[in-house]
Amino acid sequence: MPWYDWILAAAALLLCAYMTVKFPTLTAMAGSVNLETMTLAVGITALTVEATRRTIGWSLVIILLGLGGYVLVGHLVPGQLQTRRVDVGQLLGYLNLDNNGLLGIVLQITVIVIIPFVLMGQLLMRSGGSNFFNDAAIALMGRYRGGAAKMAVVGSSLFGMISGIAAANTVAVGIVTIPLMKRSGMSARLAGAVEACASNGGQLMPPVMGAVAFVMADFLQIPYKEVAIAAILPSVMYYAALFIQADLEAARYGFGRVEDSRIPRIGRVLAKGWLFLVPFAVLIYTMFWLNLEPEYSAMAASLAIIVLGFVFGYDGSRMKLRDLWDAVVETAGGLCEILVISAAAGFIMGLFQVSGLAFAFAAYLVELGGQSLILLLLLAAVVSIILGMGLPTIGVYVMLAVLVAPALVKVGVPPLAAHLFILYFGMMSLITPPVAPAAFVAAAIAQAPSMATGFTAMRFGWSAYIVPFLFVYSPAILMQGSVADIVTLTISSLAGIGLICAAMTGFFVRVMNWKLRSAFALAGIMLLSPHQVSDAMLWTNIAGALAAIALVAYELARRRFRSGSR
Repeated sequence: MPWYDWILAAAALLLCAYMTVKFPTLTAMAGSVNLETMTLAVGITALTVEATRRTIGWSLVIILLGLGGYVLVGHLVPGQLQTRRVDVGQLLGYLNLDNNGLLGIVLQITVIVIIPFVLMGQLLMRSGGSNFFNDAAIALMGRYRGGAAKMAVVGSSLFGMISGIAAANTVAVGIVTIPLMKRSGMSARLAGAVEACASNGGQLMPPVMGAVAFVMADFLQIPYKEVAIAAILPSVMYYAALFIQADLEAARYGFGRVEDSRIPRIGRVLAKGWLFLVPFAVLIYTMFWLNLEPEYSAMAASLAIIVLGFVFGYDGSRMKLRDLWDAVVETAGGLCEILVISAAAGFIMGLFQVSGLAFAFAAYLVELGGQSLILLLLLAAVVSIILGMGLPTIGVYVMLAVLVAPALVKVGVPPLAAHLFILYFGMMSLITPPVAPAAFVAAAIAQAPSMATGFTAMRFGWSAYIVPFLFVYSPAILMQGSVADIVTLTISSLAGIGLICAAMTGFFVRVMNWKLRSAFALAGIMLLSPHQVSDAMLWTNIAGALAAIALVAYELARRRFRSGSR
């Protein structure tokens, strides 16, 4: 460690310790410009920006500096994007000492809620629980066509819902799954794309949903369980699309199973590790039935993991006291990135709030969208992907929640639907070129071209570009509405996704020509049409269902005819 890093670390510790001791006084002085407040503000700003550069890279630093520069000169900009006048001293004090800046909601949630969940994940890894879930995924999927890809989909969803960081999830799971997919016959580019999409979607999977869902619940001022319940069907649809495409790609190109020597028996795996399902049962029970705060539920689940690890372990290996220490140390190390991102996100929120830029941008978006909701949604989707490029999910979501979500809510989109909409598109920036961190990490592991892997990931994860629009027009997809509506929507949506997957891969029970692929895609789109919007959409759903039945029956009849003629 170089000498200047010791100086920077000591400066950070001293400044933050001083702020801790005098916090009540300092936060009341956030609007004052004097030697004390400016020394703290300038020092903490410089240290946070440097930490962001080292942790995330220049992309987020450039955004921070660019926004800061715009806030200082925004009062001179003509038109709707004009901001209120803010002086440099006032800006620095607000960002560092006010509760709407660095020390705001995002950093609070990271410290209070996310730390227990990261610790829970670390304990699960050291207790043998993660090995159990990995073995279970191989045992369940390894014997089927495309088993390695299906294993990646299942394993990455389980790991990702706790980690909440797509790139980290890609590394942790991809070092196992990507080589297995390549050995089964899958191209390096497709193997990387499958893992990137599967890892990215882990942030959508209840009950944990990574870190962003807790921030969203606080933004919306609703219990976390409402966010988790609303995310159930969208996450099922996302992973159903990945799973179906993995199966059809394997059928078309002949990707084999995982080698028998690598596949454990499911009975043996469950016998050794079924107890590791208990912590998740504890998590769900305490959060949804006892209505405990998420951090206390994570602590209860962590306690269950510790007991199971010490008493039973997995595959003959039990936890040791050293594992507890290592889990705490790794939690601290793993949190560095999340904490720095949260601090930077606090700066972003503060910049938008102090200048009024958030309101101006939302009004500008509404005007661009005019009277057309679909046009505004398309604009919001494009803006979400562009603003999210190169940023971690928490940073993406916070920026979009301040900028884009208010515009959607203003034109009548329900707040929960608006926030999930921007989360999905912000998340898809992680696999959308030209800046696609999750896809590029997977490409490096697979030794495949980065941009080609990114575009393949876009094709493989196509459903996440479509499903968010259903949030707005079909409340049933967010578990809002009658049971009949929810069941009908689930069945029609899954059928539509299956048909479009067949069109995307060009295979159903045989390789299809472009005419047949177009027919499958059209029927799938008709089935995905939100029937709650109007009677015309309902009839479109019905026509799509009839077309789907006819197409499937035709293809099955053709296969029987060809088999009989042989």
